[in-house]
Amino acid sequence: MTNKTALVTGASSGIGEATTLRLQELGYTVYGAARRADRLRPLAVRGVRPLTMDVTDDASMTSGIARIIEETGQLDVLVNNAGYGSYGAIEDVSLDEARRQFEVNVFGAMRLTQLALPSMRARRSGTIVNITSMGGKIHTPLGGWYHGTKFALEALSDCLRLEVKQFGIDVVVIEPGGIQTEWGAIAADHLKKTSGSGAYTAQATAVASSLSSEANGRRNSPPQVIADAIGRAVTAKRPRTRYAVGFGARPLIAARSLLPDRAFDTLIARASGVPT
Repeated sequence: MTNKTALVTGASSGIGEATTLRLQELGYTVYGAARRADRLRPLAVRGVRPLTMDVTDDASMTSGIARIIEETGQLDVLVNNAGYGSYGAIEDVSLDEARRQFEVNVFGAMRLTQLALPSMRARRSGTIVNITSMGGKIHTPLGGWYHGTKFALEALSDCLRLEVKQFGIDVVVIEPGGIQTEWGAIAADHLKKTSGSGAYTAQATAVASSLSSEANGRRNSPPQVIADAIGRAVTAKRPRTRYAVGFGARPLIAARSLLPDRAFDTLIARASGVPT
C-alpha cells in the first residue's frame, strides 16, 4: 500500500498511539494529532507526522486538515479517537462540564468529519472510523453524560454511513470494551471529585474502584487489539459497519440486546459493585 494518508486524533497514548503505529505499518503516511506537541515526540521519532490539534478549537482542526491536504494531496482515513470519560452523577455534573464532554467526544469528531469529507468526496473514496465504546450500546451508573456522547456518536455514524455511501466512502464504528489505557483512572478521579461526597458517595466509591482497580486492569485488553481491528477495517474491500473488540464488549452488548431493562440494570449494578 502506497500513497495513502491517515489522520488519528488522540494519538499521544493508548488506542490512538497504537492505531497510529499500526496504520504506519500498513504503509500509510500517518498524521498523529494531540493537544500537546511534546507528547507526540516518541511517534515523530518513528516517522509519524505530529500534528498539534485541539478538537474543541475549530481553527486548529481547519488548519490541521488543510496542512494534510497541502502536504499529501489527500486524506484517505480519518480516525476520530480523541475523547475522555466525564463520570459523575447526572445531578452533580455541571452543565459546562457536560457540554465540554459533548464538545470533545461528539462535536470535535463531527467537525473533523465535515472538514475531511470534501477531499474524500472529490476522490470518491475514504474511510471514517469513529471510536465509540461498548458504552455506546450499554449504560452504567454515574456515566450518563459519557454514555450520552457515545450513544450520539453511534447514531451520527449510522446516518453518516447512509449519506456518504454514494460517494464511495465507508463509515466504521469501533466499540472498545475494557482496554488497558489511562482512561479508567482518569474517569475514576473525575468521578471522585464530582460525586465523591454527597448523596451519591456510596455509588461513586464503588464505581471509581471498579474503574481503576488493578484486577480490572489485568483483565482488560491491550490497545493493540483495537489498532488491529482498525487496520482490518481500513484495508477491507467491504468493512463491517461495527467492530466490538476488547474485554467484555461482545458479551455485554449481547446481554443488553437480550435482557429486559431491569435485568440488565441489576447485572451492571452488581458488576459495578453498587447496591441493587
